[in-house]
Amino acid sequence: MAQAPPRILVNPVSPEITLPTNPDSYCTTLNAIPGFKIVQQFGIARGLTVRTPNVGKQVFAGFASLGGGESTVFMEMAEKARETALQRLLEHAGAIGANAIIGMRYDTQEIVQGMTEVLAYGTAVAIVPIN
Repeated sequence: MAQAPPRILVNPVSPEITLPTNPDSYCTTLNAIPGFKIVQQFGIARGLTVRTPNVGKQVFAGFASLGGGESTVFMEMAEKARETALQRLLEHAGAIGANAIIGMRYDTQEIVQGMTEVLAYGTAVAIVPIN
């Protein structure tokens, strides 16, 4: 299956410079991206997911916890939740016209026992290289 060509962002400061709007090329926890200048801010972008293991995995994890140590079932679930939240963040940033995300963070909370919400968020921005 062929991938769609990237959308192009026209730089409002220098219209002759265009960059693909592919936020996962530039996603950082920093408040700036070295070598680039922020030319537009789009506000907060976010990605959210809520996860819970199925009953079989919960039972297996319960028995595994009797022996102590790491719970691979819950570790895998947490990692998948972070990946999904990050992907949704990148999609949201691209949809509002950003080509980068700065100040990216994760937030997690348990909604009810065994059900976890993972939020990825950051500031969606348009950046251009500094000459």
